[in-house]
Amino acid sequence: MKRNAQKVLGIMVGLLFVQQGFSQQALTADSIYRISKKAGDWQLQLWRTQGWPHPEYHWTNGAAYAGLIAFAKQKGDTVYFDFLKHIGSDLNWNTGPGRSNADDYCVGQTFAQLAMVFHEPSWIRQFRNQADSIMNRPHTESLEFKDGIVAREWAWCDALFMGPPAFAYLASVTKDLKYLDSASVWWWRTTDYLYDKDEHLYYRDSRFFGQREKNGSKVFWSRGNGWVMAGMVRMMENMPADYPDRPRFEKLYLDMAEKITQLQQPDGTWHASLLDPLHYPVMETSGTGFFCYALAWGIEHGILKKSAYMPAVLKAWAALSGSIHADGKLGNVQQIGEKPETVTADDTESYGVGAFLLAGSEMVRIVRQ
Repeated sequence: MKRNAQKVLGIMVGLLFVQQGFSQQALTADSIYRISKKAGDWQLQLWRTQGWPHPEYHWTNGAAYAGLIAFAKQKGDTVYFDFLKHIGSDLNWNTGPGRSNADDYCVGQTFAQLAMVFHEPSWIRQFRNQADSIMNRPHTESLEFKDGIVAREWAWCDALFMGPPAFAYLASVTKDLKYLDSASVWWWRTTDYLYDKDEHLYYRDSRFFGQREKNGSKVFWSRGNGWVMAGMVRMMENMPADYPDRPRFEKLYLDMAEKITQLQQPDGTWHASLLDPLHYPVMETSGTGFFCYALAWGIEHGILKKSAYMPAVLKAWAALSGSIHADGKLGNVQQIGEKPETVTADDTESYGVGAFLLAGSEMVRIVRQ
């Protein structure tokens, strides 16, 4: 049975990669690892030679660190781990200045993961105290996007990648489920506000409730929903199998996975606007990277049927791999924003690389099955 399944997967890989301009031998665990390393090395070299366009604690880098850790875990890459430990040391293991702003404590998930790998509880001591203070605050404000609400609540869908996993990984390293419990409560608070139950997609924030695209559709931003799905699987990664809220997360995940797969474009990516791709015709790799990661994770963990979802994952990975420049730069990354916008082959950002490395790390596991 297993041999037959591997043969079918090989045929699928060959057909899809030929369609995307790759050879049938292109997709192996080693080839995925090598192209992931090429992109990761390019990002590290950029930081080392050109400095930090955003502070080390910044959410853009926090997303990149998530990918670097996932990649480093594959073979215990000391270069990547040493780089990340140096960042933690530079920051004195403190998050950004916005103590209750999810963007500024996204890096907390990096601290928690490093503390788990290297068994260093001191690295999360300050973030744990910060998390305790956030939990002790009332969370009763409206999530309407005004009055600086982002400094206090998860009022925009991107926050579901920045904040919840930071608490979830903290729960895992401390073995204290109160952090996961709080993240779950706040996750559903944001979801009840921003999730469109008819479309199975998230609005970026309340300002987009009444907006429409040129084709008359609702405005659903690709990367925004990519942030959500990536954050969701990182939450489930840290949930016990019998966790009370897990079935609810899995149901949401399955609904979104089905919808997202239907919206994938012929080029293998998800364009900047999910429901109006014709007015944003260029492929976009940051949202695509997060979707590829989230779908691959579901297959690898037995939540999604491989026969139903593997074709979408393979097409996405082929498109992502094809967006890596000769020097390792990942192109077609929509720049920092909050809504669908144009993108070019030269556009890049560290969160796009993070998404690519997260996707690549899951692809390696699937191919090795």
